[in-house]
Amino acid sequence: MRNFFCPNCGQRLAFKNSVCLSCGTALGFKLSECALIALNDPQNHADYCLCENLHTAECNWVVDAATGGMCESCRLTRTRPADSDTTAMAEFADAEMAKRRLILELAELGLPIVGRDRDPETGLAFDLLGSGQENVMTGHQNGVITLDLAEGDDVHRERLRIAMDEPYRTLLGHLRHEIGHYYFTKLVTSDAELARFRALFGDPDADYQEALDRHYQDGPPPGWESEYVSSYATMHPAEDWAETFAHYLHIRDTADTAAEFGFAPAGATFERTRGRLGPAAFDALIELWLPLSWALNMLNQSMGHPDMYPFVLPEPVLAKMRFVHDICVSSRSAGSQPLPA
Repeated sequence: MRNFFCPNCGQRLAFKNSVCLSCGTALGFKLSECALIALNDPQNHADYCLCENLHTAECNWVVDAATGGMCESCRLTRTRPADSDTTAMAEFADAEMAKRRLILELAELGLPIVGRDRDPETGLAFDLLGSGQENVMTGHQNGVITLDLAEGDDVHRERLRIAMDEPYRTLLGHLRHEIGHYYFTKLVTSDAELARFRALFGDPDADYQEALDRHYQDGPPPGWESEYVSSYATMHPAEDWAETFAHYLHIRDTADTAAEFGFAPAGATFERTRGRLGPAAFDALIELWLPLSWALNMLNQSMGHPDMYPFVLPEPVLAKMRFVHDICVSSRSAGSQPLPA
């Protein structure tokens, strides 16, 4: 995540701010510029207004003042809870905040974001639903990402994390995992890419239900840590890809945030990886990630918390992650432009 500043007084601000906490300037986030803009500026006031989901989803993104409506992120939400479901609506705002962070990262990478309005059959859409009044299964199908909003409740999420023996479980993590499934269908399409996928991950067409039943009956295979980033990744090649994709996004965003704020362990020099291409960029990312994740884990332990990144990245996992990196680079080269660095 980048550093954000008030364009009026220079106060450092958070990604979610809609008002400067120092000078009171009304602000909105403009995705194309990746910046907070001042809405009381005469030109901006005429051209932009805040997303209509300002109160419903606590959204601070701007839209064209002439048309109004929802921003680039909110338009992707196909279904949300009823206003009468007050518990789910509170969780909805948290989910939308995580989704905006995801959309920004995808835009920074230059990945295509095509909604259902442009591709009614397989375009990207989000169904954000509360499980308090209906059964909701988090997952992806044909471009639609469904998220159980109860994952925004700390007690519920922590209970599931422990029950499923997961070292990490967050709203943003769910979204990054499910978007990985979406991008497999959109980006891993050529014969060469599919052949490389099979060599690294296995057969993407393997029977999913059979793999699911086996995983929950037998658990991960012995020694899985030497080849997979998580135990869930062992279930099926599609889940291995989605887990690896999510970790690639975890690592890029955290490393870029550390670089943005000048945080580096002793002996390490950090540069932002945003916008960097090619094999050398992946090598540089991992070279800086290893000491950074170690330092962050030690900081968490100093506060009495578990490791922030309780994962190991053996060579087979890095080979899979390099493939994810290469696919993202290929997508950008094919015409999807990243945001300016």
